[in-house]
Amino acid sequence: MIGEHHVEERNLSVAWARALRLVGARGRSEVAPLVVGITGFDRAGNFEEEPRIRAELDALLARNGKQSVDTVANTIFPASLWNSKARRELLFDRYKRIAPRLKKASRKNSRGIYFERMMTGGPKGQENQLDFGIRTYLARDGVRRSILQVGVFDPSRDHSAAAQLGFPCLQHVTFAPTDDGLCVNAFYATQYMVERGYGNYVGLCRLGRFVAHEMKLPLVRLTCVTGIAKCEMSKNKLASLLTTIDAVVGSTEQKGV
Repeated sequence: MIGEHHVEERNLSVAWARALRLVGARGRSEVAPLVVGITGFDRAGNFEEEPRIRAELDALLARNGKQSVDTVANTIFPASLWNSKARRELLFDRYKRIAPRLKKASRKNSRGIYFERMMTGGPKGQENQLDFGIRTYLARDGVRRSILQVGVFDPSRDHSAAAQLGFPCLQHVTFAPTDDGLCVNAFYATQYMVERGYGNYVGLCRLGRFVAHEMKLPLVRLTCVTGIAKCEMSKNKLASLLTTIDAVVGSTEQKGV
C-alpha cells in the first residue's frame, strides 16, 4: 500500500524502495511527513528483505564514502553483541565496555550513539531506559503500556543554533504490546533516505526483535514516522540503484505509484 505520505509493506527492502521513490519523485526531494510501516516478521522476529536491493545500496554508499547499512543499523541496535539465549544484562555490559571506543572511532558518534542513549537517561539508579521499561512492565500485571518508551532527544544537550547537527535525528521509540504481538513505533525529526533510511529500518527491526524476545511476544509491526524525509542524492547517482529497484519491485508505471 502506498499514498502521498504513507507506505506499508511486508518486506523491509520494498518498503524502503517505495519510500525512496515517493520522496525522490519527479519535481521533489522531500516528503513531510512520511510514515512507513513494515509488517513481514517471522516467528523469531526476523524481517523480510530483498538482497539485491540491499547489495546495490551498500555499493552506492561505499562509492560515496558513506556508512554501510549494517553500520547505521548498529547505532540503533548492536546485533552482533546480543545472544538471545543469555540474559539481556550481558548485552548491556558488553556495550558499555565498547561504547567509549565506538565514540572515538568516528566523528559521527562524538555526540552520542542511539543505543547508548537508550541505555541512559532513565530514573536515578535505573538509568537504562530499555531495561527499566521491560523490567517494570514484566514485574506485575496491569502496568501501563506507556512505560515502554525510550527518549533519545535531550533538549539540554541537543537544542542548538548550529546549521547542521547530525545527531540525534531519531527522537523517540515506543513499544506497544497488543493482542497480536509487539508493535514498535519510531519518530524522526528528519531522515536522509539514502544514507540512513534503510539502515535505520534494519536497526529498529532488530531492536524490536530484542524487546519482543525479552517480553516473550511476537514482533508484528514497525512504524517509522518522519517529520521531513529527504532524498539527498541526485538521480544520476541513484541511477543504478533505481534500476535495481525497478527490476526487483517493478517500475513505477507497472505498480501505479
